[in-house]
Order: sequence, then C-alpha cells, then structure tokens
Amino acid sequence: MAQKRDYYEVLSVGRNATEDEIKKAYRKLAIKYHPDKNPGNKDAEDSFKEATEAYEVLRDSDKRGRYDQFGHAGLEGMTGGPGFDFGNFDDLVGGLFGEAFGFGNSRRRTEPDRGRNIPVEIEISLEDVIHGKTVTIEVPRLETCTRCNGNGAEPGFRPETCPDCRGRGQVTYSQGFLTVSRTCPRCRGEGRVVAHPCGACNGRGVSRETRKINVEIPKGIDSGFKFQLRGEGNAGTNGGLPGNLVVAIHVLPHETFTREDNNLITSAKISFVQAALGAEIEVPTVDGTEKLTIPPETQYGKQFRIRGKGVPYYNHYGSGDLVVQVRIQTPTKLTPEEREILSQFARLRGEQEHSEHENGGFFDKLFHRHHDDNDK
Repeated sequence: MAQKRDYYEVLSVGRNATEDEIKKAYRKLAIKYHPDKNPGNKDAEDSFKEATEAYEVLRDSDKRGRYDQFGHAGLEGMTGGPGFDFGNFDDLVGGLFGEAFGFGNSRRRTEPDRGRNIPVEIEISLEDVIHGKTVTIEVPRLETCTRCNGNGAEPGFRPETCPDCRGRGQVTYSQGFLTVSRTCPRCRGEGRVVAHPCGACNGRGVSRETRKINVEIPKGIDSGFKFQLRGEGNAGTNGGLPGNLVVAIHVLPHETFTREDNNLITSAKISFVQAALGAEIEVPTVDGTEKLTIPPETQYGKQFRIRGKGVPYYNHYGSGDLVVQVRIQTPTKLTPEEREILSQFARLRGEQEHSEHENGGFFDKLFHRHHDDNDK
C-alpha cells in the first residue's frame, strides 16, 4: 500500500497556513482535478480525492491538531473507518463552488417556472402617434399544449415518478469515501418521467403557435417607448405564469414635419410681396391644412405657432404646437417689365440693386442672402 503524502504538501501550503489559505489552495486543486472536468481520468480522480481528504483534515482544528502532533497515525480510527465521516459532499464542496459543477442544493425542476418574455418592435407613423391606433401583429410563442394540458403525457396517462432518483431530481454516486449528488440524467432534474408522451407536443407540455394579438398604440409616444402586454409571452411550465409581450416602438420619419418634444416643426414658402405686404396662407397640418396670417414686413426665418396642432401629451390632456418657419421665395425668370418695376421700387427706397455692403437693402436680402431657397 502506497504511503500517504503529507497533507500540507498535497495542498501546497505551509504548516502555519491559515484556514482561508487552506480553503483557497483546496479550491484551486478541486477545480483542476474535479471528475466533471476530467471524465475517465483516473489520475485526476485520485488527485481530487487526495486533495479533498487533506482539506477535510486541515480545515478541522481538532483533526489538524492531532495530525500536526502524530501525523497520519494520529487519525487512525478516524480516517477510512466508521469514526471518520467526510459528511455530505454537497456540504463540503457546495459551499465553496455553489453549483459550478452542477451539483449541490439544486432545486427540482418541477417547481412552477414563469414563461419567457417575447420582445417585438412595431413601426408606426407620426399620424399613428397623434391619433392612436390598434395594430394587429402575429407572434410565434410557446403555448400550453391543449391535448395534454401541459403535463406532457397522452390523455389517460400521467407523468410517473422517476425510478432512478425517486422524484428527487438528483442521483447520488459514491466514489470511495466521497458522496456526490448530480442532476438525474434520466429525468433531467424534473423528478418525473413521461412513459407515454403526448403525440401533439412530444412530451414537452408546450407547443409553438402563432397568434394574432391586438396592440393598442397610445397617443403621444415616441421612438424607444416600451410597454408590456402581460400574459402574452411564452407559456410557463409546471403551472408557472406566462411571460409578457414586450413592445418597443419605432416612429418612422415624416416627409413634412419634424418632431421636437411635443411640437411639430414645418416650413412655409411665401413670396417677397407676401412677406412685405402681409397675407393669409394655408399651411399643412397632420389633419389637413390650417390658415395662418402673415403680418406685413415679415422677415425671413420668422416663426409662427398654431396652438394645439402638435403631438398629444402622453397620459395627459392637451397637445403641443405646430411651429411654422417662414421661408421667402425669390422670383425667377423675371420679364423686362418686372425687372424695371423692381428697379423703380429700389430707387424709390434709395437702395442699390447690387449692394456690396454686408447689410444690404430689401432686394439684397431677397436675391442674395436667401438665394439657396430656390434650390429647395
């Protein structure tokens, strides 16, 4: 029989090592040599057992004291016999690693599990935001099988207690002096098996269906807005509640309007005569057109507000405004008569027709400062 190695040597720690240092050393070796990471490797299994034995002794102050004084002989009658109990392996290792290796304190999978949420994105128009809308979408989701009512068994049969784990969801293996609990491979931790699987869902208890769901789009929302429809997600298992449908909104760009908070921004082109003398024009709104009075001597870029013609406030009364920015159009393809009339007007005002100054007169602003408007 091979002579046992010194426990301090096994864990590669000094004889004055603290309890924390011993625990860290054992953790490192256990991760390296654990059977789950080294399937079929006898040397790794032996190293794992050796490290576990050393840790069990050195972590216990009484056993460590006897070992320090008498060596392995001081533990005779304790190790390898009725007096030496490593305890449940789950308690020994589970506290160090949790469920890193798939064992220790695993809950059975027969407990109710809530279904997963389903995320969807819906594209809507600006008009939908202002007026609200009901959108019908098709959602593929998992639903409780109607044939077996979710238990996975053919009608007339019921799931049976797993004969391997006797309903615990775990099986216990003995490896020498070690006792290891793992998820039962037969029932996969559920604690039950279906001997006669449902023909509709193949024993899964759920089936994939596509459903049409009506989604109410609230007024006043914007891109990025999210809300949930409770219970419209995937079905739960073992009696668990269904998940939710998580709806994300994307508002498509509009050709005419730009949104700023709850205001809508647009522009209106007027002639320089309308700008100078004033006029009544029609401007577009989401619902059609609205009359807007342009006062005399209106300057380029002047903004006007039409109250309440913007976007409704979400979950509040009222709406934002429609903001109209005036853009003055410079006339093109002037006739000789029109040019002469404009020239006379400029002379009456004492203005040069082609000013070189930065701040020119009326026609400088119209024909030069805003010439880019004609290209739009």
